[in-house]
Amino acid sequence: MLNSTKARTGGKHRKQSPNTGRATLVALATGAVSTAGVSGAAAASIQADAEVQEPSVDFSLAAKSDVVEPGAAAPEVSPQILAIAEYKPVENLSSQLSKAVEHSEVVAAADALLRAPSSMKPAEGVFTSGFGPRWGAFHAGIDIANSIGTPILAVMDGKVIDSGPAQGYGQWVRLQHEDGTITVYGHVDTLDVAVGDQVKAGQKIAGMGNRGFSTGPHLHFEVHPGGNAPVDPVPWLAQHGITV
Repeated sequence: MLNSTKARTGGKHRKQSPNTGRATLVALATGAVSTAGVSGAAAASIQADAEVQEPSVDFSLAAKSDVVEPGAAAPEVSPQILAIAEYKPVENLSSQLSKAVEHSEVVAAADALLRAPSSMKPAEGVFTSGFGPRWGAFHAGIDIANSIGTPILAVMDGKVIDSGPAQGYGQWVRLQHEDGTITVYGHVDTLDVAVGDQVKAGQKIAGMGNRGFSTGPHLHFEVHPGGNAPVDPVPWLAQHGITV
């Protein structure tokens, strides 16, 4: 019985660590503080970011006061006065404008001259007869057939030396060019120019017809270099870049 009692007594009075409960409380308290510390740091960081993102406002205190009145109006800024040069009328403005217009006209005329053709085919149509002997006579030009009224054009710049009736041609137009060459346009139905007129290459001078010794509407075209005897118009036209 004694041994049994001692054994129970020894178990009952076993020494326990006096710091166990206190350590547990300290650990719990430390964990709480750590958690609070982390949360507080995060909150501080968010608040700092918000403060950084706030736009800065420049202002000045009225009367050197330390307080800005809510809703206070901003000071008015005086309007800027621009310095404008005194108006002075341009001298000889009318004369300058006239010279500018004249210069523009000269430039336009020069441009038109450069764009104008130097030579043109006398008429569009079918080549029906060439230069040389024909029907027991000499045909001094070429024939280009088309309908009555087809435009007949000046082959080069020149001056009108004849415009009207002519023996055998019915009606004709003759042009004299700068190098002295004379071109003849015969059997025309209508006349668009008069003697003394200056014409340009490609300008309409007559309308195709069937007058005089003619077997159908056509243009009879001749070339007389230097105003002398006629030559075959086909190679002469070819020298000027024209094919018939």
